[in-house]
Amino acid sequence: MGQSKQVTDNFINWFRTASPYVHAHRGATLVLAFGGSAVADDAFPSLVHDIALLQGLGIRLVLVHGSRPQIEERLKQRKASMTYVNGLRVTDETAITCVKEAAGSVRIDVEALLSTASSNSPMAGVRIRVASGNFVTAKPIGVRDGTDYLFTGEVRRIDTDAITHQLDAGNIVLLPPLGYSSTGEVFNLSTADVAQSVAAAIGADKLILLGDDKPLKRAGKLLQHLTPTEVDQMLTRRKSLTNEQKQLLQTAASACRKGVKRAHLLSRTIDGVVLKELFTRDGAGTMISAKPFDTMRTARADDVVGILALIEPLEKQGALVRRSRELIENEVSYFSVIEREGVIIACAALYPYAKERMAEIACVAVHPEYRGAGFGETLLHELERKAEAANINRLFVLTTSSSHWFGDQGFKLSQVQSLPMAKRGLYNYRRNSRVLVKEL
Repeated sequence: MGQSKQVTDNFINWFRTASPYVHAHRGATLVLAFGGSAVADDAFPSLVHDIALLQGLGIRLVLVHGSRPQIEERLKQRKASMTYVNGLRVTDETAITCVKEAAGSVRIDVEALLSTASSNSPMAGVRIRVASGNFVTAKPIGVRDGTDYLFTGEVRRIDTDAITHQLDAGNIVLLPPLGYSSTGEVFNLSTADVAQSVAAAIGADKLILLGDDKPLKRAGKLLQHLTPTEVDQMLTRRKSLTNEQKQLLQTAASACRKGVKRAHLLSRTIDGVVLKELFTRDGAGTMISAKPFDTMRTARADDVVGILALIEPLEKQGALVRRSRELIENEVSYFSVIEREGVIIACAALYPYAKERMAEIACVAVHPEYRGAGFGETLLHELERKAEAANINRLFVLTTSSSHWFGDQGFKLSQVQSLPMAKRGLYNYRRNSRVLVKEL
């Protein structure tokens, strides 16, 4: 009985921890790319089940699949092979026939799995519509250094309106590594090229690239975040990267530079890796983003819900004075927040008393999953900077339980009489908060 309760409690705690990410990703547009090796793997049905769950959570999905092993199998049957020159495929008539056959076969396999609805499967009761078509216009690579690459092409244009229309209708869009020309020719494209081109064209919130290799690590730990510039440096310095890792890193950095907010490199060998990356604090792969992972800024009206979610548990514990939603809405401009992946993970407020050249630090709150990571200190330093810019020379705080933490930040114990007159008149002697002051 005790073990059953522990399992239930763990599930509830996980679900509550994941809920901010569920809300943050609802309505987001994701482009998810995976190779033909993923499709051929016995674990692929589990990935499809996770994809179905994402759609059920209100995420708009574009899937881009590869088909390399399926192409190679068909070439082998014809006793032919794909030729590579300078790392690029040369797709002749035999090869393009195999490409079309393989892409069609993989598309049908993916659609079949997304259509599963038997009562004994994770897809029970699910109705998913899949849209595929000539959404990608391609052009031939042509002749380079004397080599004619024939039916090997690159993306020329994405039919953004058509893809958006399908997503608006609640459909999953499925794209093969193929493109079509205005003259009716079919070209063999790289999955990475299609994925990043689509993600940039439709303004995707995320590009997720599933690879066959293990996750990237640094000093034995998961490498969680890179900027495009850091990717460039890594590609130059780290010689141990596999060809796949190099390609995925280049694709992710390029997508971010084209306007995609975030790109994620994940290892498909990890069960549930997409769910872990999207709905857990630390994720399961490497994220590339043009902007910093955490964003600190002045709060806006649409942050009120996030601020309340942080401070209400502390109010119930008695650590913070209760503030109504209406009060937070009226005073939201006094707050600064730290945002991660669309979720407010820390907040603090600065209330100025200009006459005395003092300001109050209030409502310092950090999400439980992020405590001890320095977010409180970061916010405090930002409020100190704002105070100095406003010609404030002293900060004060009222606290019942955090005096030691504020003491570590340079605040010293003081008296009620040291408070601004307006604040002194509101002091709650029954609460008996300690007064701490810091000179700037």
